[in-house]
Amino acid sequence: MSTNPNPNNASADIKGSVMVIGSGIAGMQAALDLADSGFYVHIVEKSPSIGGVMAQLDKTFPTNDCAM
Repeated sequence: MSTNPNPNNASADIKGSVMVIGSGIAGMQAALDLADSGFYVHIVEKSPSIGGVMAQLDKTFPTNDCAM
């Protein structure tokens, strides 16, 4: 997951690669920040979907009326 705007010249500004374990809200933000800093990011998730607990909040608060 790279946010490099010029993929044809990707090797010029890639600093290295990192692995982010977990694709919850913190893992996804870490991956975005690292990609913006020039790292090639690999995300590993044990579940079949991303989002962690945040992906389940629509079942807990279906009207989006929560005091979080």
